[in-house]
This record gives sequence, structure tokens and C-alpha cells, in this order.
Amino acid sequence: MGADSPRYRTLYVLFGKMDLKSHISEYLDHLAVERGVSRNTLVSYRSDLTRYEDFCQAVAITELSQIDAGLVGHFLMALRSGTDGGSQLSEASAARALVAVRGLHAFALREGWVTADPAREVNPPAIPERLPEAISVAEVLTVLDAPPKDTPAGLRSRALLELLYGSGCRVSEAVGIDIDDIDLVEKTIVVTGKGNKQRRVPIGGHTVEAIQDYLVRARPTAAVKGKGTPALFLNARGGRLSRQSAWSAIRSAGEIAGLSDLHPHTMRHSFATHLLEGGADIRVVQELLGHASVTTTQIYTKVTIEHLREVYIGTHPRGR
Repeated sequence: MGADSPRYRTLYVLFGKMDLKSHISEYLDHLAVERGVSRNTLVSYRSDLTRYEDFCQAVAITELSQIDAGLVGHFLMALRSGTDGGSQLSEASAARALVAVRGLHAFALREGWVTADPAREVNPPAIPERLPEAISVAEVLTVLDAPPKDTPAGLRSRALLELLYGSGCRVSEAVGIDIDDIDLVEKTIVVTGKGNKQRRVPIGGHTVEAIQDYLVRARPTAAVKGKGTPALFLNARGGRLSRQSAWSAIRSAGEIAGLSDLHPHTMRHSFATHLLEGGADIRVVQELLGHASVTTTQIYTKVTIEHLREVYIGTHPRGR
């Protein structure tokens, strides 16, 4: 019977001998089954908590009850310096890892495995605010025109880029779209976001045209190699296009357009920024982006203000 089996963990809970590894496994199962977190979030949490487990074992700690706030604090310091043998993390990445650790300890307290939560006393590092990096409308148009128009891969890239800029969806959301999610007559698309929450967003004529072109001239070639997958974007073998392949297509278009540092989220950031610069209501942009809170969307208003300040300084006679 393996140490990660449900029966093994149940016996350990009953006899009060559940070790740190089993606690982590139980917590990850809770996130996957009861909380329904995304696969990417689960992979991230698993990686962070495995590093936490290794850190604890290095100082002969194998049970949650042995951990105190000092140890959690030292783990955070080790993440930022790389002294635990892992890679040195930025403030943002270290803060993300601490969220996983705090979630584990809070869950353990709720389940009655321990009588205290040592991680609650440890504060994450201050993260400098980073504004989303949007590009200009002219640069967006250059990127959209970058993929070739005479190859299946090029037609797919054009449709993908048009969709990202035309709907504001995330790359992971775009590759998760099925053909049945698209209504090219009504010019709408159903996007499944974080927590499996769905939203219907409008798309423009250019996006519709690019998708139609891809569906007619490119997708059938890949579809005959697959097994009837409903995915909109297919790889060369007929399977669903992966997020990594989508990122590669975006970066390739950026390099052709002279933007070597084009980030996968750039089109989404530009979508939101250009809407607000054009006078869109922030609540509408919130709905289009799929943000649970308008506070998340408000960061784009700061980008717009910075843009206005640059224009003001550069054009007003006494702006400097």
C-alpha cells in the first residue's frame, strides 16, 4: 500500500501519525476535488509544497506539529536567496509559494490535525506594483499582420492573435475554446475562465473573418489527423493546441513584427488598455476580462493615466 493512497492517509489520520508528505497530498486532493482549482494552479502548489517539504526534511522535521513561525520565515528567506538548494525566487514568486504554505497550514488547522497555524504570523514580501505592459494600436496591427497567410500554421496564428486581441481572453482560455463555443453569426464566443466560470463576450468582424479563414483553409487539414476533437485550435497532429505552442506562435509573430519581448498576455493587456483609452466603462472591461473584482481591472486605469501623462508632457508647451 503506497504512502499516497487514500487508505494509508485515512489510517494515519485515525492513529494521529499522519506525516508532512501525507498532509500535503491530502491538501492537494482537497484543492483539486473540493475547490476545483485549475490544473496550472495545482501544479504550481505541488511544486511549492514539495520544496517546502524538502526544506523541512533537511532540518529533520517530518510533521506539521513540529513547525513554528520561525521555520516558515526561514523558508521564505531561503526562497528569496536560493539557500535551500532551489532557484532564487523573486518577491512575487516567493509570495506565491508562501500562499501555498499558508493554505496548507490553515487547512490543517481547520481539519483538526494541529492546534495552531504558524504560517499565519509570517507576512509575504512586499511586491512592487508592476503595471501591465500594453503596446500601441499600431504595434498590435503589425503583430496581427505578421503570420503568413498561405500556411495552415500561419492562418491558425492569425486567428489566435485576432481572438486574443478581439476578446481579451487569456491564452489558456483561448486554447480551451471549442468550435461549439463560437457563434460567428452573432459574433460572440463563450470563454471558460478561472474556476470554470463561463462568460460570453463579443468579437469583432476582423476576428470573425480570421477564424472563418482558419476554419475553412487550415483546420480541416489538421482535423483529419485527429480523433474528432472539438477544440477550435488544433496542432499538426489533430489534437488540441497546447498553451506552450500558443505562446510560441505569439512570440514568433512578435519577432517578425520587431517586438522580440512580446509576452503572451500582451494582447490581453492591450485589449483592456485600448478599451479604457477609448472611453469604455471599467465595469464593462471587468466583465469582458472575467475579473471577479473590479479592483483587479483598475490597474489598467493606471496604465491609461501613465499614457496620458506621457502625451501631456510630450505635447503641451508647458508640460515639462
